[in-house]
Amino acid sequence: MAPFQHINRKSPYLEEGGATLPIFAVTPAQIEAGSIDPVALDWARKAGFKAEAGATLPVPGEDGHLGGALFGLGSTPEAQPFLTGKLPRALPAGNWHLETAPINVDWLCLGFGLGAYSFDLYKAPSSEKARMAMPQDADAVEIARQLAAVYLVRDMVNTPTNDMGPDELESVFLALAKHYGAETEVIRGDDLIKRNFPLIHTVGRASTSEPRLLDMRWGRKGAPRLTLVGKGVCFDTGGLDIKPASSMLLMKKDMGGAANVLGLALLIMDAGLDIDLRVLVPAVENSIAGNAFRPSDIYISRKGLTVQIDNTDAEGRLILADALAYADEEKPDLIIDMATLTGAARVALGPDVPPFFTDDEALAASLAKASGEVFDPIWRMPLFAGYEQMVNARIADLTNAPSGGMAGSITAALFLKRFVTQTPRWAHFDIFAWSQADKPHAPMGGEAQAIRAIYHVLKAGL
Repeated sequence: MAPFQHINRKSPYLEEGGATLPIFAVTPAQIEAGSIDPVALDWARKAGFKAEAGATLPVPGEDGHLGGALFGLGSTPEAQPFLTGKLPRALPAGNWHLETAPINVDWLCLGFGLGAYSFDLYKAPSSEKARMAMPQDADAVEIARQLAAVYLVRDMVNTPTNDMGPDELESVFLALAKHYGAETEVIRGDDLIKRNFPLIHTVGRASTSEPRLLDMRWGRKGAPRLTLVGKGVCFDTGGLDIKPASSMLLMKKDMGGAANVLGLALLIMDAGLDIDLRVLVPAVENSIAGNAFRPSDIYISRKGLTVQIDNTDAEGRLILADALAYADEEKPDLIIDMATLTGAARVALGPDVPPFFTDDEALAASLAKASGEVFDPIWRMPLFAGYEQMVNARIADLTNAPSGGMAGSITAALFLKRFVTQTPRWAHFDIFAWSQADKPHAPMGGEAQAIRAIYHVLKAGL
């Protein structure tokens, strides 16, 4: 079965045979040593090509027409394994193959595919790009799987809320489940109150699109149990504590946690990992209407803890609280939640390095190791017990927005931790789900973060 795709798109890899032009991916040392094709080497030296990182030089053939291309990997190619993401835009349109690959060919091929991504749903498709033949020694199945997961995340986050609200998020969720034969349940609207999900209902009730909890189950019963929870705020106005216009521009991406857990679920299911998987996505829109929740309101959560609303713009942790409590009731072996939760995480580590929080030392070590091995940056931050009092409220058990503005990502994680008390292992990822500038392997826009590192850990065993 081919990996699930959200938006049908032409593969960046050639699936048919035929003539292809060579790409000589080279380092400066190879140019100096003269250890590449003589014709390409002669042209490189005449053109002053030094194989700097990302440099591209077309090479003529004996007939004077285009005969190939040189691509510089720089002096430390292992530090930028996805640099080949530049090639789909740098090369002339046509069919190509890797002639030389001085580093891991899988990284070069995956980089090419990641860089070939474009989001053309609302405009005429971009011009024809270069396509590359998959080398015989590359793991084509795994590359296609990872590319499908990343593309799914990017497509979902890039799609504006008028086409990716709670209804549409549910549709993608159900389609992914159907593709892999998973079971699903959807609890929506006033049924959330009847089934005791008061915080999910509270945050989403002002929208014309009903709030809901999406629930997916897949895998072998008796296998290690993993539950993924993703924040699905399809748009965040800030509620009555309304955001300024400039802060609202990117709020279509506030469901990036949901998109990323679906991308991770795709990886798990497509690889057939021996995991009893559950995926929970509270899907809401934080809107403004007469029935919107207010600052100073106090609500009882699913777990029974009372939460004082000190800022309606701190809504993500509210819906996650009910979903995490629900996940925790089954006592799985591991819960992982992902959310575009705090600006404080971006202040601490920037947009490209998501922090994660866990008390499990072995899990933290495995994640850190995997991050380096698959070039998927993440960084552990502390669940510092000294800040516990910051999430306490004077007339309720908890506040959703501690005063003072200090340690915002840590206090958000400590808030969530209160709702996971029975599960032995839990990890929280505070992601950005967005690339603020074009990179070789990623155009500006929605981005998958941390899921390849987590997947690498899960492949080794839960």
